[in-house]
Amino acid sequence: MPRSWLLVGLLLFPASAQVAQIPESMDAAALPNYVLVRPGLAAAGQPTPEALGRLKDQGFRTVIDIRTEAEGTKAEEAIVSGLGLRYVSVPLTAATISLDDVRAVAKVLDDPQAAPVLLHCASSNRVGGVIAVIEGLGGKSLDEAEAAGRRAGLRSQAMVDAVRRLLADVTKP
Repeated sequence: MPRSWLLVGLLLFPASAQVAQIPESMDAAALPNYVLVRPGLAAAGQPTPEALGRLKDQGFRTVIDIRTEAEGTKAEEAIVSGLGLRYVSVPLTAATISLDDVRAVAKVLDDPQAAPVLLHCASSNRVGGVIAVIEGLGGKSLDEAEAAGRRAGLRSQAMVDAVRRLLADVTKP
């Protein structure tokens, strides 16, 4: 009988559902605009090289960088990969963001092996836009999606407009 309870427990609470704890806050000089979006997912602006070097010790497994190559992604990839962490680049801007970009980020976020994840851009504005679109695709109203995006760093009108454009494309009859 005890073995059956163990089996039920394993089915209800798989090991992959357990996400390592990551910091609720970080030094703003090292990791600007850091916010814990949900367990296993943090959003931020551009980490300093020193902050990147501490991510593994802080429990992160994956870094998703949505900056463009011109913003220094190659140097970051070398640091992150050198730590044995997964580095994912999905370069986007307010002018270029697409549903494919958002889905590429969401695919990584949905992978239990990726968590905990640091999702970042230069300031967290684009991160907030991606979070807003993910929330909208998940069924949240535009207002709810934008609010979630703002909590994650969405600030610029250009990115807000991009979020609205993408979510309008999804909800068209």
